[in-house]
Amino acid sequence: MKIKGKVIKGKGEGRKLGFPTANVLLAEKIPSGIFSAEVFFEGKVYQSAVFVSPDNNFLEAHIFDFTGDLYGQEIEVLIKDKIRDIVPFESDEQMKALIADDIKKILFMKQ
Repeated sequence: MKIKGKVIKGKGEGRKLGFPTANVLLAEKIPSGIFSAEVFFEGKVYQSAVFVSPDNNFLEAHIFDFTGDLYGQEIEVLIKDKIRDIVPFESDEQMKALIADDIKKILFMKQ
């Protein structure tokens, strides 16, 4: 499934945890969860971990090996495999560990 949209500012929660994200509003409902994905920007393809909110208002893409400012830029996100459902967490440390594990799984799947 491909989603194209402009990157908007979020709450900055991913950045605070050490996993900055590019946030894109969703025009239509898609399944929620954590997914492997590819982000296309300026002719390049970046592996990514994507969070789709349970309310289906937006997606957040943590783009691997990317530095720069994407606010206001249009990106295309190709959602690939579901990694897991969204689970509650009790602390920021637990969330960091879950995200790090998701990234390891995505990188392993690419090999």
